[in-house]
Amino acid sequence: MKRIDFYILPGSDAGARLTYACRLAAKAWREGHRIYLHCQDAAQCAALDERLWSFSAASFVPHQLAETDNDAPLLLACGADAGGEQSLLINLASSVPPFFERFARIAEVVNQDPQTREALRSSYRFYRERGYAPQHLNL
Repeated sequence: MKRIDFYILPGSDAGARLTYACRLAAKAWREGHRIYLHCQDAAQCAALDERLWSFSAASFVPHQLAETDNDAPLLLACGADAGGEQSLLINLASSVPPFFERFARIAEVVNQDPQTREALRSSYRFYRERGYAPQHLNL
């Protein structure tokens, strides 16, 4: 059964949302997972790429933009499916990507920004309508 988790952050800071996605990706990578970070747009992808280099002074998470390489343990992309073999999708886009079903696990990172919350409520309904049972994890 596919596992879908909504990680609910307490604040509305967009930067905190990216930082939490980095932490989640780093933890999954240390556990041996291959991760696909799906971004809203190229600007968010670039910001996340930058943050992955600097979010923790004590760790490094090997990653690549999908346009340059789709064989890295952690891929960043927006738009179409970048391919590759990943088990975890961390979705930062405002909608569920059409290729979500190829992942065994999906993580949606939600903050308290009203626009982000409303978009992710739609994503929650999307998953439920397809028979999945998404979980909420309040942080």
